[in-house]
Amino acid sequence: LAPVVQFTSNIWLLFLIGGLFLNILGFIYIAVALYSVAVLFTIVTLPVEFDASRRAKAQLNELGFVPSTEAAGVKSVLSAAAWTYVAGALAAVAMLLYYLSLLSNR
Repeated sequence: LAPVVQFTSNIWLLFLIGGLFLNILGFIYIAVALYSVAVLFTIVTLPVEFDASRRAKAQLNELGFVPSTEAAGVKSVLSAAAWTYVAGALAAVAMLLYYLSLLSNR
């Protein structure tokens, strides 16, 4: 699944630019469809990112890498790292909605 998503994440923009420059609406539809796959994957993997942060906190504490005085800071940083994925997903959804609105106004 990851290679497919990586491919769509890289190729969708070429279809979009090609469709705009060549005035081929079909390319633009393909671009938006490919971008939708990438956005869907971003949303689906959000729980994985939060779980990774949770496991990292536990692992750091278990291995004794984090002194008790810094545990709250580590928890805060790892939580913030997980929330950056939420921000990225929201930005991707907003861009997708923008592209869809442009297509609906054509």
